[in-house]
This record gives sequence, structure tokens and C-alpha cells, in this order.
Amino acid sequence: MHFARRRSTKKVFFKNILQKKSICKILKKMDECFLIDGFNLGFRCFYAMPDLSRADGFPTGALHAFFASLLKLSMTDAPHDTCVFFDKGGSARHREIYPEYKANRAQTPDNLRRQIPAMKDLCSLFGFDPCEMDGIEADDLIASATAKLRETGRKVTIVSADKDFAQLICPNVRQLLPPSGKNKDWTELDLIGVKTKFGVAPAQIPDFLALVGDSADNIPGISGVGPKTAAKWIKDFGDVDTIIRRCDWLKPEKFRAAVRENADLLRRNLRLVTADSSLEMDIPQPGRPNFPEIVKFLEEMEMKKSVIALRKFARELFGEEL
Repeated sequence: MHFARRRSTKKVFFKNILQKKSICKILKKMDECFLIDGFNLGFRCFYAMPDLSRADGFPTGALHAFFASLLKLSMTDAPHDTCVFFDKGGSARHREIYPEYKANRAQTPDNLRRQIPAMKDLCSLFGFDPCEMDGIEADDLIASATAKLRETGRKVTIVSADKDFAQLICPNVRQLLPPSGKNKDWTELDLIGVKTKFGVAPAQIPDFLALVGDSADNIPGISGVGPKTAAKWIKDFGDVDTIIRRCDWLKPEKFRAAVRENADLLRRNLRLVTADSSLEMDIPQPGRPNFPEIVKFLEEMEMKKSVIALRKFARELFGEEL
């Protein structure tokens, strides 16, 4: 299912509010918030672009795509708040449960690592102060922010390609997947989309991932159990605990012993893949883009076409001429 932008009155809205009061006060009252998985988006941007660089050799390829993504997301379903979250130091919670968590991952490419601080600076200039906490993954920060926003009745859009976020989807919470090699469009994932893609409901995604594992995070599942088998078991038995208790009823029969022998692994997996939505945190309040500083940033990075795109963005959404 492709994501379709609601186009109606965003230009009129911004022109009207700019005539009446500051946008910062208006932003705090908006009923929708975009929560961006910063590193996930940056990673996608890095691999989507060629190796561009400034004259002095500083890499800028990911920054070009990251800037374009911020413009795109700011214009999508405007007006809305936006918060950006980054990992910091790896997840202490996950490593305590499973020391080999993500141990299979290669080091972040140097050219991407060098651009991450600039990505955070760019977010701040847009008014989206990055949120990060030592030893906590962005996944748990976003899960906790989502829970907090839902308590206030606000809508949430989670911007990430990470399949773990499918467990958070519910009425008023959706996921927005960045373009990929197979799909060049931003794609919305809602309740129906999760069921269609995984064969289970959002609340059952942790049970699904516990069974099949997650190679990206170095989490082994039950050998031979794929998505279809996992979805069928969850449909028949409901959750991992019931599947373990009734393993003698499982079909195909060849998996009965494997589930019985790997009961502890499945319970551990469930803890690993279930997002922590209980963190105490303050959700950053977005501000107005600092257009002069964004222009300065883009000029320093020698991103001339991006300056042109920024001028159009400022004119259409904020009524400003740069």
C-alpha cells in the first residue's frame, strides 16, 4: 500500500498562523507527531546515494538524501510535530539479556560515521533537537514516546524501516517506511498492512519475531521455522508461551522437539524483540526552522541544489523568501 499525501490546506494554514502568532506555539498544539528513527534513516540515505563529497573530501552523499528526507517528511501531512531519535552507545538492556546481541554487525562505514554529527546538526537547525540517551536504543525511546503521545490522544507516525516497530501500530499509530531498492515511494504501514505483510496482528509481532529470529540483530529463531509456519502457529495458539506449552500439538510434527528444547531461547527472544515503552522521558518540543543557519550549513557542505529546494520549502510552507 503506497502512502498518499493529504494535500488540502497546508499552505493556507501556515500563512494564516504566521499572521496571528508564532509557529512555535502552534506546533505544540498539533495533534500528530512524526517520530524519526535517525540512524535508520541515515543508514538508508547512505546506501541510497553515490559517494559524493565536498572539495576538501568530506563525504556528503548521505547528507544530501537526509536533507531531502527532512523536507519530504516536513511537507507530508503538514502541519505536525517532528522528533528525531538516535542510538547512543548500544543497548545495555539487550546486551544484559543476550551479550551477542547485534554482534554480527560490521562496523559503521567510516564515511557514514563522519556524517552522523552533521545529520544531528541539521535536525537541530530544522527545529528537531535530536533525542538520545546513553545505553538506550532509539527503538525504546520511540516506543516510550509513542506511548506517552497516545496517552494525550495524539496521532503518531513512526518513520523507520525497522520491522520491530510493527508491534506499536494501532489506531492512530502508523509506520512510514522510507524508499528502498524494491519500492521507490514512502510506504505507509497500518493495522491492515501489518496483517498482510506478516500474517499476524501488531501485538503478535514480538511472538512472530521470537519464533523466526532476526538475523539483522543476531537473534536466532527455531531452525527451519519461517514466517508462514510462525504465523500459522500464532493463529492457532495465540502466543509463544502457549506454543511452548502445547508443543506436542504443533504441525509439522518435526518441530515439536525443537520447540520443547528451545523454550528458554524463545522466552529470551521475546524479551529481546519486545520494545520497552516504559522509559521516563521528556518529548522534545519542536521549534521553527532556522532558515539562515540551514542555508549556511548547506553552503558549507557545498549542497547547492539543496539550497534551491530549501528556498521553495520556506516559501510554500512558511511564506518566507530566502
